Amino acid sequence: MKKDIETSEDVALLVNSFYDKVQKDDVIGFFFSDVAKVNWTEHLPHMIQFWETVLLGKATFEGWPMRTHLNLSKKERLMPHHFDRWIELWNGIIDESFEGE
Repeated sequence: MKKDIETSEDVALLVNSFYDKVQKDDVIGFFFSDVAKVNWTEHLPHMIQFWETVLLGKATFEGWPMRTHLNLSKKERLMPHHFDRWIELWNGIIDESFEGE
């Protein structure tokens, strides 16, 4: 049974499921593997903290993610279709696992 995103565990499920798909994605996966060369062990806890802050109002994240994205865009240009794909994957994971606004 699906439920709303209410806990840190829900956020962790969302983030981990999303990035599992991102890593394998033909459209944006290369940004993470080839351009950013993401260390997932380090990156995922930060992403969970970021989304806990956004979705649950917990002030667990510190940082300025736009700086990272701007620097990455200098290496490989982020185009609208890349962002569209990110949104498509994100919304898909939410719809698969959760309900509510």
